[in-house]
Amino acid sequence: MLDNENDLESLGPLQVLRVQGDPDAPTVVMFHGYGASAFDLYPIHEVLVTDQKFNWVFPHGHLSVPLMPGYSGRAWFPIDMAALEEAIRKNDFRNFADKDPEGMDVARQAAYLMLDALGVPWNNLILGGFSQGAMLATDLTLRKEELSKGLTILSGALVNESLWKELAPKKSALRFFQSHGEFDPILGYANAKKLEKLLRNSGLIGEFIAFNGGHEIPAPVIQGLSRYLNSLS
Repeated sequence: MLDNENDLESLGPLQVLRVQGDPDAPTVVMFHGYGASAFDLYPIHEVLVTDQKFNWVFPHGHLSVPLMPGYSGRAWFPIDMAALEEAIRKNDFRNFADKDPEGMDVARQAAYLMLDALGVPWNNLILGGFSQGAMLATDLTLRKEELSKGLTILSGALVNESLWKELAPKKSALRFFQSHGEFDPILGYANAKKLEKLLRNSGLIGEFIAFNGGHEIPAPVIQGLSRYLNSLS
């Protein structure tokens, strides 16, 4: 198990963890959530059951964010934690759908440069992530002119709704995988369903797994993600 930053390598402007698979297999790029790191999603490649030996890239967020005294994590764009905690207390889930989150543009530029440095054709890339990493992966996928091989949205959310609604029909040939906890206290379930509806109304075909839980990746999601990746091979 990798667990320290000496295991990271530079790829363009970002640091990443890489897992080499079959040279001819697709590459899965998984962006972690707020306050986590490249190491957070790394174990997922060890528990998925896939026919092919996929190549994996786990980017390390370019922002360092304080979590508690003496501890920090990584992120792709800032989150107002005080406002988020107040929303959770009031059971008033935050809705990012009306805007591009502040700092998303910087994350997007860094991610595209990293993907360029990776050198894998877009039609052999499967982008995905968890929480704000899923938002970034969706944004990257929809904005890119070329069609990627797949998109996985784990506990993500709808952002920049008007732009995504404009871009999504151009990706109608893309198949996606989405999961969300019905009792997610951080990114509300209703917002996730709104994203699913936008994608389906734009002609995309995908699977949505709802689970009895919160902001997490439980076993049914791992099983569903395995099925999805196998269907793309």
